[in-house]
Amino acid sequence: MLLAMIFLLILTFFLPRGLTKISQPDSCGEGCSRYDIVVIGSEIQGVLLAREAQNLGRSVLILDPREKPGGELIQGQMLFLDEPMDQKRQSLVQGEIKNLFDGYNKGRIRDLHEFQAYYDKLIQDVTLKSGITISGVEEAAAGKSHILKSLVYKDRNHQMYKVEAGYWVENTDFNALTAKLKHKKRIPGMESIEKSNSPDYMGATYMLNLKNVDWKELNKDVLKHYPLSNVQKVYGPNTYADWNFAVGFSNVMAKYTPSEKLVRLRGLNMANQGDGKVIINGLIMYNVDPSSDASVKEALRKGEAEAPRILGYLRTHLPGFEKAELNGFPSYLYIRDFNRFETEYVLKYEDVMGGKMFWDNVSIGAYPVDLQGTVHIPHGIGLGVPGPYGIPLRSFELKEYDNVLVVGKNIGADIKAYGSSRIMANNALAAQTIGIILGYESDRKQLKELTPEDFKRIHRYLKRRYHIDVEDV
Repeated sequence: MLLAMIFLLILTFFLPRGLTKISQPDSCGEGCSRYDIVVIGSEIQGVLLAREAQNLGRSVLILDPREKPGGELIQGQMLFLDEPMDQKRQSLVQGEIKNLFDGYNKGRIRDLHEFQAYYDKLIQDVTLKSGITISGVEEAAAGKSHILKSLVYKDRNHQMYKVEAGYWVENTDFNALTAKLKHKKRIPGMESIEKSNSPDYMGATYMLNLKNVDWKELNKDVLKHYPLSNVQKVYGPNTYADWNFAVGFSNVMAKYTPSEKLVRLRGLNMANQGDGKVIINGLIMYNVDPSSDASVKEALRKGEAEAPRILGYLRTHLPGFEKAELNGFPSYLYIRDFNRFETEYVLKYEDVMGGKMFWDNVSIGAYPVDLQGTVHIPHGIGLGVPGPYGIPLRSFELKEYDNVLVVGKNIGADIKAYGSSRIMANNALAAQTIGIILGYESDRKQLKELTPEDFKRIHRYLKRRYHIDVEDV
């Protein structure tokens, strides 16, 4: 009997709360449900947060304003993954998202079906409703701050519902939730680089899918021009190719003349998906407003119209592409940049370049400071290559609200810091970590009440139970 009790205590200590039982929402009246956490949007970062919190016994709901889940990764088909590295070119990817990157780098997860299978595993036990429209929100004062009390939404069948939550998470790339809130202040964007007064944003990308590409021939041609200095003289800066990936070729792409306005073919980021299939990040679309269905639809029209012309150009200008064909079209875009609002701490460029670590780190970031182009700065700007730096929880806590979090590309960062911190791997780790913290801590304190002493304990259990180390590098 004593041994059984000891075993039960050990099991209780090491197993996350709620791992074997999904918590159900409470009723808050007719047509109203109360959850611990409501996530708005189905980008992978918020899905990771929801999954971890639910595994720890929290009741979770994902409300997705898009018609289908998956966001940038699945619907936008952004299948060329940017990986944060330290100065020794060692990967800094941690947490659940490392499984995706490991599969990607080893060639097991390259095409859309493989990415879809990975994403589907993440969401399989989480309640997710797509095609919803937010009709209104209810806010309330909370001392000197505010809280979001409830939200009313309409589903795709025009049925109205009300939800309440302990925490709300903005997880869209178009401010579906934060746009509804009264007490927020926009962080200046690309207009601060351009020295203009009107809000501006980095260009979006329309991903290009090709098949019947002879990757071996492309790789062979690049090797023929070695050394690397000569490759880059012929094809453009940073041009490189191996058996899996190829980047650059900007000298060739710069000579392409698009038929559509406000688009540009920049240097290419290409992933070899096997069997002659290639995914390309290279077609930039300027002035896309992701909060406008009409703007997104027009950008998709432009991309689909431009794709056959780009195919023809690649057939005659890039070795290995002579017999290439189009292999379908994405149903959404890769949105790099939209409105972001002030958080408890706004990550600064100096923090990024100085490798600053924070007491409330939830991620370790790294990636070149890459400000992609706008209409006014078509070729974009690079502002340095930082080593590892910390990303604090406070950069995901919306200022003026005690219970609203922002994840993914909604991170609170000045525009230069955003150039590095925006990439998916940095923010996926942060979102997963926040989900874990919500699971363990929200019975004890509000997230904004957590102290440096609390985080010493939090960082210990992140290492011990999840093998996530975000204290330092």
